[in-house]
Amino acid sequence: MKGTVRLGSVRGVAVRAHWSVPLIMLLFAYGLADRTLPGYAPGLAPVVYAVAGVVGAVLLLASLVVHEAAHALTARRAGMSVRDVTLWALGGLTRMDRPTTARAAFTVAVSGPLASLLLGGVGLGAAAAVQAAPGWRILVAVLGWFGGTNLLLGVFNLLPAAPLDGGRVLLAALWWRTGDRERAQRAAGRSGQVVGIALAVVGWLAFARGMTGGLWLMIVGAFVGGAAAAERRWAELVTALRGVRVEEAMTSPVLTGRDWLTVDRFLSETAPRSGRSVLALLDFDGRPSGVVRLRRLTNVPPGQQQSVRVRDLATPLSACTVAAPDELLTSVLERLGTGSGLPVLVLEDDRLRGIVTAHDIDRARQCRSAPPRSGTPLLPPGSP
Repeated sequence: MKGTVRLGSVRGVAVRAHWSVPLIMLLFAYGLADRTLPGYAPGLAPVVYAVAGVVGAVLLLASLVVHEAAHALTARRAGMSVRDVTLWALGGLTRMDRPTTARAAFTVAVSGPLASLLLGGVGLGAAAAVQAAPGWRILVAVLGWFGGTNLLLGVFNLLPAAPLDGGRVLLAALWWRTGDRERAQRAAGRSGQVVGIALAVVGWLAFARGMTGGLWLMIVGAFVGGAAAAERRWAELVTALRGVRVEEAMTSPVLTGRDWLTVDRFLSETAPRSGRSVLALLDFDGRPSGVVRLRRLTNVPPGQQQSVRVRDLATPLSACTVAAPDELLTSVLERLGTGSGLPVLVLEDDRLRGIVTAHDIDRARQCRSAPPRSGTPLLPPGSP
């Protein structure tokens, strides 16, 4: 996710925060100091509420880290590679490899809500213990709010709606029952769309009745519904492309450009005959060196185009998505997002064999989804 900064790490897993995190934490702190805490512990100085509101927001942020860290560490114990954890306005995201078994998918999915429920119990228990001591009303209020919020977070995340953890639990259960991951993912996606619409409708009704929290519920519902639809489309794409090799979908031969050219020469000599917005680049030895987006070149001021080399503005090969011709296309698509995404450069013996773009993927999907013509046998991939 763009616009993030590194906060630290948990057992080697990098934790990052999106720019929206300080904003949402500020809103939580203001809500606590202005309304919630004065209602639980009235009669205190404004500065006390302000400090307590900040403490409560920081505790909530820490609980989100614990929630995502539970996912990450459980995935690691299951043998999955975990890249990082990112916090943002609507929660958190743990980037990891896809689980290879339904059991692993279930344990990873349920670990986060269980951590939140545990924190909720600890918070409420601590509030009950402190309540017996006189003069600690504000601490009781903060701990009680912290515990209740984590209980709500744990229960909400268990809703059977992808991409929520409950949707992942549903996916694991259906996967275990049917043995078909993509079929289970499509079902979890449909469930997520239904739940997302329901949340948005409830939020709208609440907002129409003057409850400002309904607006937030509408936003969450729209996000859940949109993400669930995307997951459903992904499952349908994987099903359509099952068994397809990269070489069956790639475009070959590839129209390339020379990375040592200056921007002005590249735009005048190479770009006009390409007809593409992204081009693969070759170095002096004819080996692939990366890809360049023509928009980056056209953004260079005319006075600098004669001195800037194309390779200085290109995405280097080390940051590109690379595949072998005989790899399964679905396996390559799962790696998108860890590098620069599309296009995929297809290499063999350090030479560029082909390229896979979004158009190539869509063409392969349509070919596999289209029924055979009458009287024409449906040949397996690779048949003459």
